[in-house]
Amino acid sequence: MSTATDSPTDVPAETPPTPPQVRDATLASALRRHLDGPFGDVRDHCRGLDPATFGPSSAPLPMDEHRARVTSQLAALAAEPFAAQGFPEHQGGTAHYGEAVAAFEMLGHTDLSLFVKAGVQWGLFGGAVSLLGTSRHDHLLPRVISGELQGCFAMTETGHGSDVQSLLTTATFDPAGDELVVHSPEPAARKDYIGNAARDGRLAAVFAQLVVDGESRGVHCVLVPIRDEDGAPAPGVTIEDCGPKLGLGGVDNGRLLFDHVRVPRTNLLGRYGDIGDDGAYTSPIDNPGRRFFTMLGTLVRGRISVAGGAGAAARSALAVTTTYAVSRRQFAAPDSDVETTVLDYRTYQRRLLPRIATAYALQLAQHELVATMDDVLAGRTTSEQDQRRLETRAAGIKVLTTRHATDTIQECRELCGGAGYLWANRLAALKADTDIFTTFEGDNTVLLQLVAKSLLTEYQATFGDLDTAGIVRFGARLVGGTVIERSAARGIIQRLVDAAPGRDEDVTFGIRGTQLRLLREREEHLIEGLARRLRRATAPGADAFAVFNATQDHLVDAGTAHVERLVAETFAASVESCRDPEARAVLARVCDLHALTTIERHKGWYLEHDRLSPARAKALTAVVNELCAELRPHALTLVDAFGIPTGLLTTEMSGTA
Repeated sequence: MSTATDSPTDVPAETPPTPPQVRDATLASALRRHLDGPFGDVRDHCRGLDPATFGPSSAPLPMDEHRARVTSQLAALAAEPFAAQGFPEHQGGTAHYGEAVAAFEMLGHTDLSLFVKAGVQWGLFGGAVSLLGTSRHDHLLPRVISGELQGCFAMTETGHGSDVQSLLTTATFDPAGDELVVHSPEPAARKDYIGNAARDGRLAAVFAQLVVDGESRGVHCVLVPIRDEDGAPAPGVTIEDCGPKLGLGGVDNGRLLFDHVRVPRTNLLGRYGDIGDDGAYTSPIDNPGRRFFTMLGTLVRGRISVAGGAGAAARSALAVTTTYAVSRRQFAAPDSDVETTVLDYRTYQRRLLPRIATAYALQLAQHELVATMDDVLAGRTTSEQDQRRLETRAAGIKVLTTRHATDTIQECRELCGGAGYLWANRLAALKADTDIFTTFEGDNTVLLQLVAKSLLTEYQATFGDLDTAGIVRFGARLVGGTVIERSAARGIIQRLVDAAPGRDEDVTFGIRGTQLRLLREREEHLIEGLARRLRRATAPGADAFAVFNATQDHLVDAGTAHVERLVAETFAASVESCRDPEARAVLARVCDLHALTTIERHKGWYLEHDRLSPARAKALTAVVNELCAELRPHALTLVDAFGIPTGLLTTEMSGTA
C-alpha cells in the first residue's frame, strides 16, 4: 500500500483560495433540530446512551466473542423504553411506533450487528407475532419485549428469496392431533441466513405453505420452537451455523431444516388466515393474492428500519470523512510552502458535498415515511390505499438509502486514503456491515420493479393482485397521463413548480420549481413510455411475459425516477417549513445541491430527450461546482448537525482517539 499519496486529489496549478472554515455550533444546533424531525427527544435520549456499552468494538473481535458481546448489548437495550414503543398497549407495549423506529435508526451509528440483532428480535420476530398473530399470541409479547424470549424470522429459503409466494416449506394441518406438521421437503426448502438462529433464538416465526384438507392456502406464518430449555435443537429441527460473513460478525445467522415437526394448531399466526376449532380454514380476505400481500405489508416496518439504519451509517461515514478532509493537507502550489487542505480541491468537494446533501434529503424523506407508518400502525389511517402507498414508498426509500450508504461509504473510504482502510477509523466496519443492506428486506432491483408496478396501478388498493397480466391490461388502457402519487406537501410543491418559468434556454437552475419540474418530467415520461411498451402485449399472439421481461430495465428506471422525485419534493417542502432563517438559508442551498446533482446524474437522459440543450447541460455543471464552493466552509457544521455522539466518532484521523 503506497503512503506517498494516500488521498487522491488534483495537483493545483496555483494555490486555491482557502475559504474560512466555519464550525458554527448555533447553526448546527438549529439544523439538527430540523433534521431530527418530530422525534428529537427520542434521538437525544439515544445520544445519551453510553458508547462504551453500545458502541462498536475498538478492534475486530473473534466471531463467538462478537456474538456474545452483541447479545449482552441487546439485553442492556431491552432495559431502555425503545422496544416497548413498537408494540400496542394490550401486548405490553406503549404504541409509540414512530419513536421506536427513530430510536432504532440511531443504532445505525453504533455497532451495526446490534442494529440487526435488535431488528430481528423486535422488528421481524416480534413484529410477526404482534401483527400476524391473534389474541391467543398476545401473552408472548411481554417476554419478547424484555428479551426473555429470543426469536427469529424464518422466511428466506436456499431456493427462494424474493419469490416468497413459492416457498417450499409446508405446514400441513393434521386434524387427528389438532396439530400443524412443519416440514422441509427438499434441501432447497432450508431456511437460510436466519438471524438469531445459530445461537440465541428459541422460537422461530416460520413462513410456510399452509395445507388444510389437502388444499394449499398459500404462505402463512407458524411459530415453531427450535431449541429446548437447555439450548439444544428441538426434536425434528436441524440447526446449522452460517459461519463467518463479510460483515455483521456479531449476528448469529443460521440455517433451519424441519423434519415433520409437530406444533399445536394454535401456533398458526392467524390474523389473516386461521384454522378454527372445527378444523375449517377461514380468512377475512378471500383473494389469496391480496391475502398474501396484506400479510407481508404489515411487516413494512422492517423495510423502513433498514433504510433508517443505512442512512445513519452513511452519515457516520460522512462525519468521519469530513473531519479528516478539513485538516488533511496535501500538495503545495508553486511558490507556496503551505500544503492545501484536501477539501479545498474541486474534485474532493464534488465527491463529498453532494453526498452530504443527499444524506440530508434522505433523512428528511425518512421522517415523512416514519410519520406515515406511525399513522397506519396507530390506526389513524386505515384505508387499504394508504397501506399500499406506504409499502410503495417504503420500498423506494429503502432502495435509495441503502444504495446511497453502499456508494457513500465506499467513496468515503477512498477519500480518506490509507487511513480509511484502518479499523480504528470506523469506515472498514461500516463498509463491511452495510454491504448486505441492498438485499436486506428485499433485493433493491426487485423493489424498484414493485415501485414501478404500483405507479401503473389505477387504484393503489389493488396493488397486491397486480400480476404480470394485470400490469399488461392496465398498461393497455392507460391513456392521457399517468397515475402518480403526490407527496403530502402537494400544495407547496405545486406552487413552486407553477411559479417556475417555462422550458426554454434561459431557464434558471437556482429556481426550486425548475428543479422539481425537471425531475417530474423525467418520471412522467418514463412511466408513459413504459405503459406504451406494455400495451404491445395485447397484440394478437403476443407473449405477455416476454414483453414484460423486456421492459424490466425500464421498470427500474421509472421506479428510480419516481423515488428521486419524491425525495426532492420532500426536501423542498421541508425547507419551506424551516422556521430558523439562518438554518433555512443553508438548507436551501443544500437542497439545491441535492436536486441539481440528481438532475446532473441523468444529464444524458435530459439531452437525449431534448429537455436540456448542450449549453444548459454545461451550465448545470457550473452551477453544481459553485454550490460546492459555497457550501465548503459549512462542511463541518453540516455534519455536526447529524448529531452523532462524539464517542461514536472517535478515530485516529480526528486526533481524538
